[in-house]
Amino acid sequence: MFKGRHFDQSVILLCVRWYLAYNLSLRNLEEMMAERGISVDHATVHRWVVRYSPELLERFNLRKRSVTSRWHVDETYIKVRGHWTYLYRAIDSNSDTVEFWFSERRNLAAAKRFLRKALQRHGRPERIVIDGSQTNREAILSCDTADRLRDRSRRRLKPIRIRQSAYLNNRIEQDHRAIKRRIRPMLGFKSLNSAHVILGGIEMVHMMRKGQANYAHNLQPSLAEQFERLAA
Repeated sequence: MFKGRHFDQSVILLCVRWYLAYNLSLRNLEEMMAERGISVDHATVHRWVVRYSPELLERFNLRKRSVTSRWHVDETYIKVRGHWTYLYRAIDSNSDTVEFWFSERRNLAAAKRFLRKALQRHGRPERIVIDGSQTNREAILSCDTADRLRDRSRRRLKPIRIRQSAYLNNRIEQDHRAIKRRIRPMLGFKSLNSAHVILGGIEMVHMMRKGQANYAHNLQPSLAEQFERLAA
């Protein structure tokens, strides 16, 4: 994973973890490394984050534990190059992250793409709670119908129950805050690609803090230990 890199693996992992987990800028990390006698440019740190976040997330997903069959679905706003984009998110009844999807647009196609990804990875939920969004309701009905039509088993799949309630969906509104709290100091992303990659890394750290991965010998490893295990 780190073959051929000029810097030691521990330095790279430290910078990537600190940037994704804490309210630090790239220049903050450049200064902090300099205080430790390590000369690394902030642009290099950014390249590390973009390069390694997707691979760490992929490895994390292999260890991710199952979610419950009751989901809450919603989207939140993310600013990229001065324009609003959207992060579709789903959590389960334990507030564990089910899935997320970054989209340049907020429409039926984006909602369906997000839901298809969630259904493919985690199976069919019994119930999905949404706010008053008719677009999300249409996306669930469409994906649910297509999923049942494709089913080749002899059992008869029950339709996914949809519950529309802004009050009941406060659970995911609260969960958005952890993501927005890390994004706010960044003052917006400079490109769609970096937004997609970095948001994935931030979501990964959020899941780590929730304890959503299964590890042998240690039920609750620290963030640092989890990064080291994923990079091993």
